[in-house]
Amino acid sequence: MNQQQRQDAIIALVRRQGYASIEQLTEHFTVTPQTIRRDLNALSAEGLIRRVHGGAGLESSTVNTAYSTRKTLNLDAKQRIAALVARHIPDQASLFINIGTSNEVIAEALLDHQGLEIITNNLNVAAILQHKEDFNVIVAGGQVRTRDGGIIGEATIDFINQFKVDFGIIGISGIDEDGSLLEFDYQEVRVAQAIIRNSRQVFLATDHSKFQRNPVVRQGNLAQLDALFTDREPPEAIFRLLQQHDVALHLA
Repeated sequence: MNQQQRQDAIIALVRRQGYASIEQLTEHFTVTPQTIRRDLNALSAEGLIRRVHGGAGLESSTVNTAYSTRKTLNLDAKQRIAALVARHIPDQASLFINIGTSNEVIAEALLDHQGLEIITNNLNVAAILQHKEDFNVIVAGGQVRTRDGGIIGEATIDFINQFKVDFGIIGISGIDEDGSLLEFDYQEVRVAQAIIRNSRQVFLATDHSKFQRNPVVRQGNLAQLDALFTDREPPEAIFRLLQQHDVALHLA
């Protein structure tokens, strides 16, 4: 068993039990405690588990990782995914970009484009794009979340419903094996649903860590996507659903 296989197995074990000690994991995988500690530290740094004294537990299903931490998690993967998404967006296109650190990296990757019209409920995305003179950047109204600059609420949904765009670029906090797209904030979910309804094509950009997370609020389903952009092959159950619903898979 190589390191990646062992770490995937650790995640599965922690998810089944809710907690696993270093001693238990050492015996289970027949490796040294130092090896397990390195694995747990790496998985914790990716936001896949919660490192606790003597072992590891599940990440919360009700509270997201802090925005400042999420900005640096898997940044190299997010940059590769963003570059791949950008290659699928033509010049002169219209698009929604919603909340999420991956979407902020995508905004940076779009700066070489020409003539885009972008509607966003993410103040950080607007700040990244505002200096591009040939872009038309439109910011949705609503309540601003202080923790990450996301804009949510009924006013945001009403605003988004005024548009019909070429591409909706969405992020996600978790993908369940049954194809459910999951988030932590039900108000954010309702805005994302409006973006999905009002986009001719829906692109989901997410790094591999989201295949192992289980937030509590259902945003939608993989079947609503036109394309999934990620950095690793998804789990087999998710891969089958992508094929079943004719969702294009793009690996960065």
